[in-house]
Amino acid sequence: MGTIFRFQGYRVVIYTNDHRPPHVHVIGAGSEAIFWLNCPDGPPEPIKVVGMAHHTLLLVRKRLEAHTHLLCWHWRLIHDDT
Repeated sequence: MGTIFRFQGYRVVIYTNDHRPPHVHVIGAGSEAIFWLNCPDGPPEPIKVVGMAHHTLLLVRKRLEAHTHLLCWHWRLIHDDT
């Protein structure tokens, strides 16, 4: 699959060959953050952050929180998780 959605120059990605637990990669502006989704209800939790300012990380987390159910649905669809 790859990119699930984009916002403000960032891509939210789920890789098809990735491992559990459910998580997303947020990539853009020379930075990347990986968030556990904590499906099905969240909240998303950053586990690795490279080159992303704290205020940007907070913005990204809010956006992921607003879409947690959608992201968990995509994870299940991509990884055949029931």
